[in-house]
Amino acid sequence: MTDIAALAAEAAAHWPQITAAPVLVMHRENTVFRVETSAGPHALRLHRPGYHSDAALRSELDWMAMLASAGMQVPAPAVAADGACLVTLRDPARRASLLSWLPGKPMGETRQPLAFAGTARTALFQQIGAQMARMHALADGWNLPAGFARPTWDSEGLIGDTPFWGPFWAIDASPEDLALLHSVRTRARPALARYVAEGADYGLIHADLVRENVLVDADHLHFIDFDDCGFGFRMFDIATTLLKNLDEPDADALQAALLHGYTQIRPLRPADLAMLDLFVVLRSLTYLGWAQSRPNDPGIKARAERFLTTAKRVIATRLG
Repeated sequence: MTDIAALAAEAAAHWPQITAAPVLVMHRENTVFRVETSAGPHALRLHRPGYHSDAALRSELDWMAMLASAGMQVPAPAVAADGACLVTLRDPARRASLLSWLPGKPMGETRQPLAFAGTARTALFQQIGAQMARMHALADGWNLPAGFARPTWDSEGLIGDTPFWGPFWAIDASPEDLALLHSVRTRARPALARYVAEGADYGLIHADLVRENVLVDADHLHFIDFDDCGFGFRMFDIATTLLKNLDEPDADALQAALLHGYTQIRPLRPADLAMLDLFVVLRSLTYLGWAQSRPNDPGIKARAERFLTTAKRVIATRLG
């Protein structure tokens, strides 16, 4: 962590508007510091080495800048002294960026009950659906900058030989569980092929709108952490948010509210809605692939076991 602090100090020197030393907030995929600037608080990010190319990191920043300029409550990149939003540190593998700090608190935590009660729960999910639809609509109307590059969660990216988040069927599990995972992969192939053939709803997505990445600030919602954004099925984006509600007593009502909010802004066809259950299953399986690709992470074995339990439950309830 001493090295990380030194990297943060080096990164901060690239933005003359920063007026105070970085304060560590989070050390996960990226390392995030809060910094004070002449324009208010910002988030200084040290990007995880090797996860994304420079082109992909710049593309993430470009999309956030476009969404912020269109009035969406998302982090807006800040320009460094050299005129760029992405800077290279003395370590040639390290990159840094600076984003506006958004107010509010996460709407919840994974594996913890939602704190909202009564009609506030469905109202919140209706608002999430509407904001997600607006984000997708803005992406559809955007002329991508030259060199734009982000990961893809098309059929190959989800169930192909080398999915972006790792092969979920290659985890350390019992023969029975591995057979189940292989059977889901086999079932998903023709379903995705048919969906694509009939005009799948596909484009830029956030890909990780879990509870921690939706900030609630009074009547306003903010979407944060676009680190995993890319090209994918829009129903996959919706499925990501819904997956975390398995233990909520009103999970069906929350799903209905999110879809209602979404379709008030952007229509979904019956063919799109018919794919929702499969995409909830596929999103649960991406966590297994993610764990399989990080065998040395602390506590990964216990997390992988939880992910497998969740996936088996989702497969049983959503696919039968």
